[in-house]
Amino acid sequence: MNAKVGVMGMGVMGSSLALNIESRGYNVAIYNRGDELTKKVKNNNPDKNLIDAYTIEDFVESIEKPRNIFIMVTAGEATDYMINEVLPLLDEDDLIIDCGNSNYHDTIRRSEFFENLKVNFIGMGVSGGEEGALKGPSMMPGGSKEAYDRIRTILEEISAKAPSDGKPCVTYIGKDGSGHFVKMVHNGIEYGDMQLIAESYDIMRNYLDLDVEELADIYQKWNEGELDSFLIEITSEILRKYDTKTGKPMIDVILDKAGNKGTGKWTSESALNLGVALPTINAALFARYISAMKNERINASKILKGPDINIPKVSDELIEKIRKALYFSKIMSYAQGFTLYREASKKYNWNLNYKEIASIFRGGCIIRAQFLEKIMEAYENNPDLENILLDDYFMNIAISYQDAAREISSLALKAGIPVPGFTSALAYYDSYRSERLSANMIQAQRDYFGAHTYNRIDEEGVFHYKWDEEVEENWNK
Repeated sequence: MNAKVGVMGMGVMGSSLALNIESRGYNVAIYNRGDELTKKVKNNNPDKNLIDAYTIEDFVESIEKPRNIFIMVTAGEATDYMINEVLPLLDEDDLIIDCGNSNYHDTIRRSEFFENLKVNFIGMGVSGGEEGALKGPSMMPGGSKEAYDRIRTILEEISAKAPSDGKPCVTYIGKDGSGHFVKMVHNGIEYGDMQLIAESYDIMRNYLDLDVEELADIYQKWNEGELDSFLIEITSEILRKYDTKTGKPMIDVILDKAGNKGTGKWTSESALNLGVALPTINAALFARYISAMKNERINASKILKGPDINIPKVSDELIEKIRKALYFSKIMSYAQGFTLYREASKKYNWNLNYKEIASIFRGGCIIRAQFLEKIMEAYENNPDLENILLDDYFMNIAISYQDAAREISSLALKAGIPVPGFTSALAYYDSYRSERLSANMIQAQRDYFGAHTYNRIDEEGVFHYKWDEEVEENWNK
């Protein structure tokens, strides 16, 4: 019997995805460039309906027509290699689904290439890591709508299900690179979430001197309210683990160098290219970069002195203010991410559905959280919402929680605790709510040294002031 689908790439993610599909009652063909991983997956799962293939020809031949082939390999050249290897063997209406963390520009390029072929192509973001791929990820397919409709049933079956309504955490995103773009920004939001949680931890552990058990209880309690999310949940669990070698809390033996795989950087780059303010997500990325400067930081710590520290009395009220500061900042980070979605949708004519994007993030992915229900409601009430801060719920939270965010940020700054996420979130909020900013001074300076012109507040047109002559010219004339 032939396989219903094929999966190329038997690394951790590819093999997990293959087993997920197989668990829904489908025969799955599996293939890898090297034989060892294919053999390992087959031998470790002898009772599964996996059809192992060791040549690309046997792999393609073992899949029923029209073929559905998932590619789960390292983004970039490896993906192009796999596509080029399998493409000559495919027939009309066959479908290739790129499930890797591809750059959306590559996906746009590949989509344009496939437009001239009879083979279909989908670029699909997949979030949730190994466990998600195995048990149910959040998936963001973009590309051929007709091809998506054909594979939709399988994708819905293997996807995570939202806890509140059981809805599959997969939806058609839009054409060409939209799926991978949505996944990329998801990862940028993930960077922001993780940085903000880390800052709240830093304040409570290294400034207020709370022990890990106290912190674990705090995060567990927070996870029962507004901050209910996967990342808050695992933060509590992390703080309860101890190193078997030293007996110390596990968090204390982990080196303070955060890695990254590039999607956060891509998010920042896309924001720069689209002219979108993304300060909190950018701050999270740069915080990872500076964390990597471990040796420099060790040397600097011996030379550069911080402020004198006065540790405040720990109270339930203070802990609650930290919680509010974290939630306030989280809202700002998501506001920035969804604004980036809006601008990209305009730029690339993707017609993104922001409510559906929030919906599929509710299960399977790393940023899954109760909070996403509120974003869904915001876009349900107003599909054309310019910024979630203009929704009544988020507006009221921002207004009522801002004092706590300011107090905790000030407390950290006075103590020399770096909180770039918290402070950038406040700066974003204050900038966005300001009718008038100091940018008039910047524009005056630009016009002074470079004749870059300016607009007036009281008259239409483009103007240049001859600063050395005190003469204004209307450049529209």
